[in-house]
Amino acid sequence: MNTIGFLISHKNNEMRRAILPPDLIKVKNVDCLYFEKGYGQSVGYKDSEYEKTGAHVVSREEVLSCDIITDVKLGDADYLDEIKTPKIFFGWAHAVQGIDFTSKILNGNHTVIAWEEIFEDGRYIFYRNREVAGEAAILHAFRYCGRMPYDSRIAILGNGQTAKGALRILHGLGATVDVYGRKLEQLFKKKMFEYDVLVNCVMWDTTRKDRIIYKEDLKKMKKGTLIIDISCDPHLEIETSHPTTIDNPVYEVDGVIHYAVDNTPAMYPVTVTKTLSEGISRYIDVIVENTLDELPENLKEATVIKEGHIEDKRITAFRTEHGCFCK
Repeated sequence: MNTIGFLISHKNNEMRRAILPPDLIKVKNVDCLYFEKGYGQSVGYKDSEYEKTGAHVVSREEVLSCDIITDVKLGDADYLDEIKTPKIFFGWAHAVQGIDFTSKILNGNHTVIAWEEIFEDGRYIFYRNREVAGEAAILHAFRYCGRMPYDSRIAILGNGQTAKGALRILHGLGATVDVYGRKLEQLFKKKMFEYDVLVNCVMWDTTRKDRIIYKEDLKKMKKGTLIIDISCDPHLEIETSHPTTIDNPVYEVDGVIHYAVDNTPAMYPVTVTKTLSEGISRYIDVIVENTLDELPENLKEATVIKEGHIEDKRITAFRTEHGCFCK
């Protein structure tokens, strides 16, 4: 039997949590769960409510001693250097682009089961988090461009779940919106200078060497154009884009405002945590009771690094492109 520790992320303004007490009643092996003190406080739950379910509330150090460590923003972990024995990590990892994070995982012979890779019957298990990412980014970013959505001409690049959330809010606020899916990328490149706001929601192929928006393109845009980069892939599809924080969400390059907060759903932790909790509760007993080789197929596919070895070929390709050592 494995023990699972639930950590409070130190990521800027990250208040989402993996699981709530009402969903712990679905878990058979609740005695194997260890929560950091104050875990549920950001979403309205006391430590005593976790303890009533049979779970343990302990120090951060004790959580880090568990076999499996659950961290909502795993890719931003600030504690990896403290861990001296191989662990299984469970959370949003984004290990392809996270060179520093992935290097530490490989060097520590750890395993990563990445939330972003868990699908059920072809659908991403936390699709609502992606929709909220789009919704939250629109609501937050427009505070920094001086105009209302209904007074803007807007282009959305991408047509997945994040784009769906962004479009829902924009239509509700009366905006004029054009959506450019994957097949319309070249058309977007021609027409992007006509818009007041550009919203990036693409799932970028990290092996590509080209860009959708280059630095030189900014000089052709209207002064005060707002780029809302929800995908937040540093310097990839948007050459001048790099992640920002909820506290400091924007910066300017050549008169173009860049918004690139990489954890926008964290601004709505109660809504998102309900979705996370429902999904995570279905997998707790599975990962407590089984070895890595005994996990269900969708969790095996989400195991992007296994015992210090890369399982996801996209990680190898990205690290090779950037001159990084791969085990």
